[in-house]
Amino acid sequence: MQLGLIGLGKMGGNMRERIRRAGHTVIGYDRNPEISDVASLAELVDKLEGPRVVWVMVPAGAPTQSVVDELGDLLSAGDTVVDGGNSRWTDDEKHAEELAAKGIGFVDAGVSGGVWGLENGYALMVGGDAEHVAKVQPVFDALKPEGDFGFVHAGKVGAGHFAKMVHNGIEYAMMQAYAEGWELLEKVDSVTDVREVFRSWQEGTVIRSWLLDLAVNALDDDEHLDKLRGYAEDSGEGRWTVEAAIDNAVPLPAITASLFARFASRQDDSPQMKMIAALRNQFGGHAVESK
Repeated sequence: MQLGLIGLGKMGGNMRERIRRAGHTVIGYDRNPEISDVASLAELVDKLEGPRVVWVMVPAGAPTQSVVDELGDLLSAGDTVVDGGNSRWTDDEKHAEELAAKGIGFVDAGVSGGVWGLENGYALMVGGDAEHVAKVQPVFDALKPEGDFGFVHAGKVGAGHFAKMVHNGIEYAMMQAYAEGWELLEKVDSVTDVREVFRSWQEGTVIRSWLLDLAVNALDDDEHLDKLRGYAEDSGEGRWTVEAAIDNAVPLPAITASLFARFASRQDDSPQMKMIAALRNQFGGHAVESK
């Protein structure tokens, strides 16, 4: 099938390549002309045959709203827009309503996989009407990992991004636990090789995970994380997860504490946040701050 893909950054560019490897046609647009296939959104839409599917992969908030607004004027009834960025689920409901007024379908897709998705595949959580999801299914199949897992139609519009938001909240808490354990191991005199302790956990333990593998990768690059400043940003989804928990009276002590720990990192050069920063860089290519 044909797909228009808007936003060819760290994830979008790799997604374009993976979809093409599966035999589909991808026409990509980015503000950087060196990586863009077309010069404008209008040209992208013109090159697609109807009914069109256009996937938006730009930052949440105003950038996504701007692109959706422009696509609403360029696309036709029967076309479908997919928001694959990290938008808040309440924005999805707004975008779906705006596009539906013009006969344009909308699907929200939470995408996990970071800079490793090109080779490993992307976990996809999508929301929207079944008829709209079905139009995009060949692309979902191309992006997901091989096997039975890695894709879910989570529910109605907003469900995909809500599921991805909770996924990221859990990710916050898991990274915080590894970081706290690492700092404690580094602190005591009796443990003389913390990196190899982490490596020993990669097989046969109940805490083995991909995040643990990435922690070992980071320690192989910088054994005591001396090159990093203990500062870690939050993407926004951790905050939204905590806000949703408050709205629904669901206790999230671990996720909430992990979010607050990131705030603390902006006050001190936190050893734990060195590990959080290293993990975010490993799986997502997120920027780190050097000392």
